[in-house]
Amino acid sequence: MSAGLASPALDAFAAIRLPFVRTFALGRGAAVLGRQILSVTIGWQLYERTHDPWALGLIGLFELLPVLLLMLPAGNAADRFPRRNVAMFSHALLALAALGLMAASYYRAKVEVIYALLILVGAARAIAAPSVSTIIPQLLSTEQLANANAWLASSYQLASISGPALGGVIIGASGSATWAYLSAALGQFVFVAMLLTLPAQPPPPRAGQRSAQELFAGFAFIRANPVFLAAILLDLFAVLFGGAVALLPIFAKDILHAGPVGLGWLRAAPSLGALLMALILTRLPHWQRPGRVLLITVAGYGLATIGFGLSHNLWLSLVCLFFTGVFDEISVVIRLTLEQVLTPDALRGRVSALHYVFIGFSNELGGFESGATAALFGPIASVVGGGIGAFVVVGVVALCWPALERLGPLHTLAPLGKEVSDTMPQ
Repeated sequence: MSAGLASPALDAFAAIRLPFVRTFALGRGAAVLGRQILSVTIGWQLYERTHDPWALGLIGLFELLPVLLLMLPAGNAADRFPRRNVAMFSHALLALAALGLMAASYYRAKVEVIYALLILVGAARAIAAPSVSTIIPQLLSTEQLANANAWLASSYQLASISGPALGGVIIGASGSATWAYLSAALGQFVFVAMLLTLPAQPPPPRAGQRSAQELFAGFAFIRANPVFLAAILLDLFAVLFGGAVALLPIFAKDILHAGPVGLGWLRAAPSLGALLMALILTRLPHWQRPGRVLLITVAGYGLATIGFGLSHNLWLSLVCLFFTGVFDEISVVIRLTLEQVLTPDALRGRVSALHYVFIGFSNELGGFESGATAALFGPIASVVGGGIGAFVVVGVVALCWPALERLGPLHTLAPLGKEVSDTMPQ
């Protein structure tokens, strides 16, 4: 039988029946809820105070800087220490950053203070990414990973839907960002408490003495896996050009006239689409050609982005954003599962850190790019041009890495150094 996201030997609910998967999903869902509230609140507060698209673009830039500085140490920490403990530290740090933003809102601190705290937010996210994303792969078999990723993505997207909408409601009801920031901090503390109930798995065993070269082992691994490199480059540049989330405060306020509550729903629409798609993915058979699916979905993401940029109707805009989430979720599950099945556990932290840099780089720098082009050419031209750019990226990746299109079923692949399935492109 063909391969897919739920193999014949594994029913669609197998992963979520495991207690530690449920605990992790609930805890991370609370953290994502808080993170989404934080994100929508920062965007609303800065645009409300500055009315400047550049202010929105700078959010991504300030969060990106610590990611670039901490990517190698964070990945190495995830491979040297119990990943649960590293994740607890990072989310406690993110909670403290949210409390700092709450104080800055309450005392009407200068905008510069908000940007300084965004650096702390970026640092916490950079430390969290390689540890959080590699906890579950330590505990599951290769056959279970795709199903678990689909369920974890479902909880992630459910929180991503609720977070922006809840953030908008809190801001609208209170008239300020203070209580929204407090809610964001509480979500991080809940995740820390849930992580505390999971076992602290020891780091993978290693041979020989540690060396400085170990910091760069993730780069060597990615160079040895061009298909994985192609997949993350596809996502990086597609989101870099096609991301419209950073400009949603402008569309909500000046184009769609939807207010803070409407902004919350606009932020939630992609997550609603992603949630629906994640639930569907738990029931679908494995794709015979996941690389081909990846190329098609990124093209669909670009098309939906263009539709949003051209829309002046709130409902049409919500539909277009919904489909950006649908297409993006397919990309996320394929790319994450590809990383997990190809990477040996001893390298997962360092590879995940680099993967996060690619994704964080595209999201955060894409936010800066969107803010900059919106300031120069207007928000509509920025979003539509970005969607067209996503189409160009698909064509370039398909031409430069034809092996991606020929990639076989994900569950048949094996970590580098082990026997690899015949379906693995050579």
